[in-house]
Amino acid sequence: MELRKNHTARGRAARLAGAIAVVGAASLALSACGAGASTPTQSGSDELTVVVEGGGLAELQPIADLYKEETGTTVTLVELPYAGLYDRISAELQAGTPSFDVAALDAIWLPAFAPGLAPLDDLYTDDVESDLFGGLLAEAQVDDAYVGVPVWTNSEILFYRTDLFEDAQNKTDFEAEYGYELLPPATWEQYRDAAEFFTRDTDGDGEVDLYGTDVKGAVETEWLATVSQAGAANMVLDAASGEVTIDDAEHQAALDYYISLLPYAPTGAAQLDWAGAQNLFYQGNLAMMRFWGHAYRQTPDDSPVRDSIGVAPMIGGPGGVAGVPGAWYLSVPASGANQDAAKDFIAFAFEHNEMSADTSLGLVARTSAFESKAAVEGFEHYPALMQTLEASQSLPRPASEHWQEIVDSVLVPLLQQAVEPDADTAALLSDAKTQIESIIQ
Repeated sequence: MELRKNHTARGRAARLAGAIAVVGAASLALSACGAGASTPTQSGSDELTVVVEGGGLAELQPIADLYKEETGTTVTLVELPYAGLYDRISAELQAGTPSFDVAALDAIWLPAFAPGLAPLDDLYTDDVESDLFGGLLAEAQVDDAYVGVPVWTNSEILFYRTDLFEDAQNKTDFEAEYGYELLPPATWEQYRDAAEFFTRDTDGDGEVDLYGTDVKGAVETEWLATVSQAGAANMVLDAASGEVTIDDAEHQAALDYYISLLPYAPTGAAQLDWAGAQNLFYQGNLAMMRFWGHAYRQTPDDSPVRDSIGVAPMIGGPGGVAGVPGAWYLSVPASGANQDAAKDFIAFAFEHNEMSADTSLGLVARTSAFESKAAVEGFEHYPALMQTLEASQSLPRPASEHWQEIVDSVLVPLLQQAVEPDADTAALLSDAKTQIESIIQ
């Protein structure tokens, strides 16, 4: 399950452009009441309110408990669904009277909400910066100011069935057919070969029941990782110059490779999202999947492949290994009454970031926190995550206030059309460029 879930709330994207200007104005004129709250928090309070998505609640509760124990300040974590969290933060930043002191924000929201967020540059000491992946530092800055501190990060990595890859007969047959040893794939070509090899009828009824991989048409992030793997310097658009790059050679190569896997994947790719793909793998229908690293610790007890899951870094294309960082940040509203206390909690959360590793989600942000668990049983996915996040082509998504609208209105529909038979990928990318240019103008 991707932390961002599926973006079905299309209205958010439509409201986004107008909200930005309002947020900026509201940070100066504090007059309206906050949506969904009675009164804003009061300065000097011994309580802090943090609004979070479900994953954030699991990640932050142990830290909030320790903060209470050490400081006497109660941190109340208010859990909201993904769309509800976005809407509440948007409404309250616009109103200028937030009911929360800290908000956990998806990285892609930072550019849109930045006008209503307090700068956190003073929290970014040399030690803090040196303990974070470069992509996290880049995402945290909007207009040269830090507006969030990462609380966890994620990326897709390679999941594969060890019972299939380590089987002696499979090894012999694969090498005879492809001319090299069967190992967890590291390149596009190796991934496609393995996907083809493992797509088969295992029970002899004449129907394929094991597929080499899946192809997700209902979510955009996996294709974006492929774009970076192709060597693209900019993902979809150059946010600095405003140039839309989605129709360049790297995006074309990425889309062509992406759909080349369709013969080795279950049907219905246009509707396949994160949850569907995860279920296919857990049920034993896939030999491999590219998926967010947190899934390693969330395999159901009754999964037939529970004891046969291996992990490796995300695969690479002509540009090398690449994933899309999936980070969440803690931010402070510029109009909040408890900014100093809020910053103190964020600094405490960063200092104790390793505590989040032992939660149900099991994700952290600091490189030192990843390293502290890398050799611990149950965290075999951490080295793969680190190698993927450290890869030079693991680029963050564009820092554009229009990004959510681009995803919902252009990228997902693009993929859903691309995975249909006889799709003209060049025409689809050209049309997507026109649509994106109309959004950002």
